[in-house]
Amino acid sequence: MQGFYVISRMKATHIYLFLHVFLAAGVLVNAFEPITATVVVSVGAALGRTIYNYLHESCDAKWITYNATALQADLESKLFGQHVASRIILKAVNGFMTNDNPKKPLVLSLHGWTGTGKNFVSGLIADSVYKEGMDSRFVHVFTSELHFPHASQIDNYKSQLQQWIKGNVTNCERSMFIFDEMDKMHPGLIDSIKPYLDYYDKLDGVSYRKAIFIFLSNAGGDSIIQTALDFWKEGRNREEMELKDLETSLSLSVFNNKKSGLWHTSLIDKNLVDFFVPFLPLEYCHVVQCALSAMADRELEPDLKVADQVARDLVYFPKSERIFSVKGCKTIDSKLDYYT
Repeated sequence: MQGFYVISRMKATHIYLFLHVFLAAGVLVNAFEPITATVVVSVGAALGRTIYNYLHESCDAKWITYNATALQADLESKLFGQHVASRIILKAVNGFMTNDNPKKPLVLSLHGWTGTGKNFVSGLIADSVYKEGMDSRFVHVFTSELHFPHASQIDNYKSQLQQWIKGNVTNCERSMFIFDEMDKMHPGLIDSIKPYLDYYDKLDGVSYRKAIFIFLSNAGGDSIIQTALDFWKEGRNREEMELKDLETSLSLSVFNNKKSGLWHTSLIDKNLVDFFVPFLPLEYCHVVQCALSAMADRELEPDLKVADQVARDLVYFPKSERIFSVKGCKTIDSKLDYYT
């Protein structure tokens, strides 16, 4: 409560200063000639805007500043078992955010089974770009079953989606759009935003080249798992796996999946997706790491015995060998509630 009180006092002070600026300006207006009064009011308004921008998130460097070091540290210490995805994400985001004049928006398509880290990585990217992270008003998340539930309304959804993106990028060119559950999206809907992802300087006076689009999907997960299984059966080290071993089969699998929102999409056909990012199935050791990390997030003392119990409690496949976790790390938090 004391912390809340201090914050309230600070906000009250800021509001007082804000009001004081305009009251002072009002007094001065009556004391000067019209031209001078206009200058005073302008100064007061400028100070008012400065105070407002200090208190409220705005589309400027105070609130949007890319931190490459933080992203790299987070990927190395918080994302487990995803060496391929980590390398792609870091290089892609670094290259895009340090380019003052990108030719097109950054478009990433993240694929893999549930619980492998796709949503988590989206949050890490947002944290590295926006001071408010996923709570930023410039980060927009669309969930297929929530925002686009009815196939009969697809034409309305296309129009709404175009308006939402245009309006938000007009408001801030450094906007981020995350589309979750792409595998549940109605085929053809995502094609409505193709112009915004293409190599255009401006469309109707709006530039989309500094925006970020991230697609999250379980589609292609089977292809990724098959590659991972092949490596395991051949006795090859998981860390030897590279993007070239996964990308071609992954993009084809996604493009030809009739149940996916990316089925025969022009975004793939026209090469507008910059990277297809594969998230590998997680093994027992990665689940243990997830459990230890979750304990740290709860400010609990790391307990390897508990982490081991949590990891062993999950379901793995193939059934005989029990190599990969069926749900990745998705149920770790609920398991910890039971064991701690």
